[in-house]
Amino acid sequence: MTLRIGVVAVGFALLVLRPAGASIEASPGGAPAVPVSAEAVLLVDLETGKVLFEKNAEEDRAPASLVKMMTLYIAYDALRAGLVTRGEPITIGPNVARTPRFRIGLVTGQVVAFDTLLAAVAIASANDAAAAVADRLAESEEKFVDRMNAEAERMGLTHTVFANPHGLPDPRQRTTARDMATLAENLLRDFPESRTLLGDTDFAWRGRIFRRRIPLFRDPGGVTALKTGFTLEAGYNIAVAAGRAGQRLLCVVLGAETRVLSFLDAGRLLKFGFGEPLSPGRTGRRWRVRSHVAPR
Repeated sequence: MTLRIGVVAVGFALLVLRPAGASIEASPGGAPAVPVSAEAVLLVDLETGKVLFEKNAEEDRAPASLVKMMTLYIAYDALRAGLVTRGEPITIGPNVARTPRFRIGLVTGQVVAFDTLLAAVAIASANDAAAAVADRLAESEEKFVDRMNAEAERMGLTHTVFANPHGLPDPRQRTTARDMATLAENLLRDFPESRTLLGDTDFAWRGRIFRRRIPLFRDPGGVTALKTGFTLEAGYNIAVAAGRAGQRLLCVVLGAETRVLSFLDAGRLLKFGFGEPLSPGRTGRRWRVRSHVAPR
């Protein structure tokens, strides 16, 4: 079976680059079982292009804030083309100020540097910052979404439809674990400078520190880029890249029941990919954590 995933290069440069759209071969005979509870997962060895483990990788899912990887892609493309500059002051419009949480609190008439908005999108996963990026780069959010879907078609994201730049719930907005891996690949391969933000844990804004307290940055180690997402519909999503001793892996988890379980699933997959023993651990409802996290 041939899996259309291309060159997945999330959070670091690949030692061996393949052209966009190149195929990755699945492991013959399937992969050993890994105890994951999420609805859909995908683990790829970036050096060989082999899919090491997958579960429902083609299943239709809501992407939540993993959508912001496409918003970042278009933003970096505009920077490279000279259509905007990093330090350009962006005046916040009323549509941005009305964007639902999670937010950094942008208000109408406020002036914010474009690179500050990018950091807020990548690190704080701020919906209002994503809307502000779209507002600056297109005449309307609708036209920005048209650009997102055009890029998705170009990248071969055949099971993905975007409906907004931030990932808040919309019945039209759908994807798969495999498509999210391809999107992440394109972002970090084409714009490796974005890995600095995706690998950072802190964002400061008007005296407030937005901090990503994510154990994956420490365990299993080697994590170089990470983007999370959550809505009630999607569950907890995560895309994470890690490298160790010349080996580079990409893991996508969609539809975990809790934030804790999304990290446990991703950690187990990365350890499996690195050849480490998997410690016994619980999956499923016994780990259920009550959460009141706003969609992000």
